[in-house]
Amino acid sequence: MTIPRREFLHLGAAAAALAVCSRMAMADAYPSRPVHMIADIPTGLAPDVLARLVAAPLSQRLGQDFVVEDKPGAGGNVGAEYVIRSAPDGYTLLVMISGNAANAALYPNLDFNFIRDIAPIAFLGYTPFAVVVNPSVAVTTLPELVAFAKANPGKLNFASQGAGTAPHLAFELFKMMTGVDILHVPYRGSYLPDLLAGQVQLAFASIPPVLGDIHSGKLRALGVTSAKRMEALPDVPAMAETLPGYEGSGWAGVGAPRGTPANVIDTLNKNINEIIADPALKARAVALGAVPEPMTPSQFGTLIVDAAKKWAKVIAYANIKVD
Repeated sequence: MTIPRREFLHLGAAAAALAVCSRMAMADAYPSRPVHMIADIPTGLAPDVLARLVAAPLSQRLGQDFVVEDKPGAGGNVGAEYVIRSAPDGYTLLVMISGNAANAALYPNLDFNFIRDIAPIAFLGYTPFAVVVNPSVAVTTLPELVAFAKANPGKLNFASQGAGTAPHLAFELFKMMTGVDILHVPYRGSYLPDLLAGQVQLAFASIPPVLGDIHSGKLRALGVTSAKRMEALPDVPAMAETLPGYEGSGWAGVGAPRGTPANVIDTLNKNINEIIADPALKARAVALGAVPEPMTPSQFGTLIVDAAKKWAKVIAYANIKVD
C-alpha cells in the first residue's frame, strides 16, 4: 500500500512529537530507578554520615532507592572523577566535600576541572572539626595550646588522614594565623588509636568518630573550627573566639555531572532542602556535629568557588605537596 506524501509527513511529525513527549515524561518521572550517591571519603566521617541521613528520606519521598557508596582515594579525586565521567542523567551523584574545592591547587595535573565539570545541586551543611588533644598534653584551652606550642617548638605532633585533606588545611590555616611550630603526621588509615594512646597529641577531628571520646574524657576538646559554637559541643569555644576571623570547617553537599537536566537538579534541590530543614532530621544532624543549611544551586556554586580561592592561598603559603 502506498501512503500519500502528506499523510506520510503527518505520521512522521506525530512520531517525532511522541518521542519528545516520551522523553519529557521520562524526565518528569525522575527517578525511575535507583540513584547512587558516591561519597569520596571513608565511611563514618561527617559528610558520609550526613549523606546517609538524607538518603533515606530521599528514597521515601521520590520512590526509588538513594544508595550511598564510598569510593575514597586521592583526596576525593577518585570519587569525583567517577561521577564527572558518568552519564549526566541524575542517577550518579557526588557527595561533595570541601576538599574537592581545594584539589585543583593540590593536584595540578588532574584530568578534570571540578568547578567546571560538576553541577552543584544542594548544600547539606557545614561539618566543622573539633580541635582535640590527648589528655597527657597539659593544656585545657586554645590560648594555652598556642602558648605551649610556641614555648616548645616542634614538640607537638598533629595527626591527619593525609596531606591536603580538609582537616590538614584547617590546621595549616591555624598555623598561618598563630605562627606555631607543630609537626604534621599524615596517616593513610585512622590515626585515632595513636591519638588515644598519646603517640600523637593533636588532631582537627571529624566530630562523629570522636564525640564519645570527648564526652568520656579520653580526648580533650579545645575548640571547634566553625565560626560559632556548636550545639553538639556547647561548652567548647569556637576558634574564632581566640583567633578572630578564623573559619576552617569542612562541608558537604550533593552534585552531579555537568549537563544534568535542570528539572532533575530542581527536584533534588527542593527535596533535599526540605529534608535538612525538617526539625527531627536537623536535630539528628546537629547532635552528630553537623550544621545543616539549605541553599540554592547558585548559592552552593558560589560557596565552592570561594572555598577554592581560600584554600589555594593556604596551600601556597604552607607549600603543601601531595603524592
